[in-house]
Order: sequence, then C-alpha cells, then structure tokens
Amino acid sequence: MPVDLQTLYPRLIHLMLDTVFVVDRNNQIVFVSDACEALLGYQASELVGTLITDYMHPDDLAMTRASIVRVMSGHPHYDFRNRYIRKDGGVVHILWAACWSDEANARIGVARDVTAQCQAEEELRFLAHHDPLTRLANRTRFNEQLDTALAAARRHDRPLALLFLDINDFKQINDNHGHSMGDRVLCTLARRLESCVGATDTVARMGGDEFTVLLPDCPSPEVIAERVTRILATMAEPLGAEFAGIATPTCSIGVACFPEDGNDADTLLRHADGQMYRIKRQRAAAG
Repeated sequence: MPVDLQTLYPRLIHLMLDTVFVVDRNNQIVFVSDACEALLGYQASELVGTLITDYMHPDDLAMTRASIVRVMSGHPHYDFRNRYIRKDGGVVHILWAACWSDEANARIGVARDVTAQCQAEEELRFLAHHDPLTRLANRTRFNEQLDTALAAARRHDRPLALLFLDINDFKQINDNHGHSMGDRVLCTLARRLESCVGATDTVARMGGDEFTVLLPDCPSPEVIAERVTRILATMAEPLGAEFAGIATPTCSIGVACFPEDGNDADTLLRHADGQMYRIKRQRAAAG
C-alpha cells in the first residue's frame, strides 16, 4: 500500500527540530511548526495571526527588513542570521533559510537556533585578544594598542606613558596556597588595576604575574606619578576574607614615557621593564 505523503507532511513538519514559519506579504504569521516553543518560548497558537516583526531584536530589524524585501523579490536567502526576543525576554540567534512561494502567496522560512554557536564564535574572537584567566587584554592586543597610540602620539605631537607592573613575591602564593588560589588573587588584582585607569587606557596581562598599562593621554610627569601612586595604593589594599592567610601582595612598577624614553614600542617596553626590575632589586636589597 503506497504511503500517503500528503497526510504525512504535516506530521513531518511538526517533528522537525528546526522551526518552520509561513508568513504572508504583510509579515503576519499564518503557520508555524511546533518547534517554535523551544525556539521562542511561544506555542504555535500564540504566534499565528501576529506580526513576525514584533519578535525581532530591534537592533536587527532594519537588516531583517532588507532580507525580507530580497526574499519577496524572488531571491532565496539560505544563510541569513539575526536575533529574536524570546517570550522570557532572552535573546536567541537564528540562522534562516527562506524563499518566496507564489503558490502560497507567502514566504516560507526555516529557523535554526544557533545561539550556542554564536556564543562560541564570540568567545573565540574575544580570546584572540584577551587573557583567558583575567579577561584583560593579552600581549597581542596590547602591542596593537601601543602601536596605534604611538602613531597617534607622533601625528599629534603628544606624550604617552607605559607602565610595566610585576607582583612582588607572587611565587610564594602559588607555592604556599596552590595555583588555583594564585589564579584567584591574579583575577582580583586585575580588577583592581582596571579600576585605576580611564576609558581610553589599556590594561593587559603580559604573562605570569606581569601586567602593562598604556596611558595614551598623560600630559605631565605629575599626572603619571599620581596614577602610579593610585595603582600602588589600590593594589596594596587587603585582599579580603576569602583570601584568609594570604598576605596582601605589593607590586613594582616601571615607567616609560614617549618620546623621552623611546620612540618605538620595543624601546619603551624595554625601558619600563628594566626600571621595574631595578625597583624590585632595590626592594629586595632593602628587605
């Protein structure tokens, strides 16, 4: 006995993990498959008769309208991405395949939830330029920012400052309390360091317990000295109850200024790094 496909089609559509939408030329939803509840949090009966544009993320509405015009002009779209607002207020990233049907006088779209994929892609983009532990800029990002700042400083004939910072005796924290606790301390110090800089400044973790701070708009030695003093004081504040038994670490900071201490990134970094190690040696000799 032959299979009655006409009878099976509705069942097959509702079994699909992706959501099928049929939308008329006025953007009104005339059909949606049962998978819509997992996608947007609405049952099919709640969506039918409403405007599909009501569920689109407002920031994506303009580009989505352009895609709709394209599809209705007879140009299928198989790789369009946008965001929708779920019933619970959450945001879902959707990959669409859509075409116009003259027979139905409507456009047919299949929507796939790619939120997890988009989040993974965003995290990979973030990690390309950020330290995975502290979430600060990494060495690559810092070098890019320094090159950009130097080019602007040369072009506008203005100074900039570079700080190289090292946590004193940090190895003892790792040795005595474990690397997991050491990582927690580093993250705490990273947030403190961020709190000491402005919106145009860049804080980076260069590796281990070494950090750099780029100050692209420091007009005078007094301003730089004031910033260094603030950082030293903030970093030296007690760690808090969750770090019981750990002495508050201090830090050593080396400073390099453009143009007097160097005209290029490598020279400035070497100067600041060298000054930082001289300060550490002086501290060790005095201690």
